[in-house]
Amino acid sequence: MSEVDAKPAKDRHASAGTMAVVVGPSGAGKDTLMALAAAHFAGRADAHFVRRVITRGADAGGEDHLSVSESDFDAMQRAASFAVWWSAHGLKYGIPASVFDQLSKGRMVIANGSRSVLDRFETAFPRLTIINITARPDVLAERLEARGRETREDILKRLAREAPVIEGRYDVIDIDNSGALADASRAMIEALDAIMARGTCRS
Repeated sequence: MSEVDAKPAKDRHASAGTMAVVVGPSGAGKDTLMALAAAHFAGRADAHFVRRVITRGADAGGEDHLSVSESDFDAMQRAASFAVWWSAHGLKYGIPASVFDQLSKGRMVIANGSRSVLDRFETAFPRLTIINITARPDVLAERLEARGRETREDILKRLAREAPVIEGRYDVIDIDNSGALADASRAMIEALDAIMARGTCRS
């Protein structure tokens, strides 16, 4: 199992906006659903989609991220440039501290996160909702195998050790992406609309 570490930024303040952190196992379709949601909310001042900082090549595929070297990432971490950061699967991930500016304006911020560090997100963000993207194990295995990055045996082992249940007293919205993408995309957009409708976000 990959070592996971995370630390929030040193200084945090209560905010009017809500952090919506999207989590789920590999193959669940987080990146795809977030991209579709970002296109839907494009031009909206009250919804901000985070561009993560990752020690991964810019041409590695997947989400649009800011690619940095490990030494540059470490320097940013020391300079408190991250609201939350963590390491997993040999890479480091950071949520820019600039999201606090968005939240202070009452906006909803949507970020790709990790189930392993939800306690860190909870510490950093007073208003937090978790959008948990799931899919049946057979669907996850099929999608991961199609990527060609792992053998089927390795995929099944990884799925077996990834806990599908989020433990803790969190505000969680579950979305099943086992079926048609259009259905999951609609559920994602409805979930984000519901978060904003709670009155915690304003333009």
